[in-house]
Amino acid sequence: MTNMERLQKIIAQAGIASRRKSEELILSGKVEVNGEVVTELGTKANPEEDMITVNGKPIRSEKKCT
Repeated sequence: MTNMERLQKIIAQAGIASRRKSEELILSGKVEVNGEVVTELGTKANPEEDMITVNGKPIRSEKKCT
């Protein structure tokens, strides 16, 4: 089973920005998934498998262990 989530949620969980600000980052072309710029809201990624960067810096999701 894949753990796909919307990019703005992943960025917000990582503490980079709020969901609204995350949407602005995506729309302005400052977010990449696996080396490709993403500018479409609603794009999903797997925070455990995909390389996600904001302004060229990799992010790590602050997931709770269960």
